[in-house]
Amino acid sequence: MNMDELKGGWKQVKGRVREAWGVLTDDDVDQIEGDREQLVGLIQSRYGKTREAAEREVDEFLSRF
Repeated sequence: MNMDELKGGWKQVKGRVREAWGVLTDDDVDQIEGDREQLVGLIQSRYGKTREAAEREVDEFLSRF
């Protein structure tokens, strides 16, 4: 899934984002609006992960779509 597809399909994907990263709030997910960098940053800060680990998780998640 590329960035345009992510932004275009965000309404369908955001429920799965909440399932994958339950610490993120509905407001967090709404604010991301399909922006991969914002998703990576929130995962990094909320879960205390390195940037690389957060990017890897997001890439693995997006590869399923």
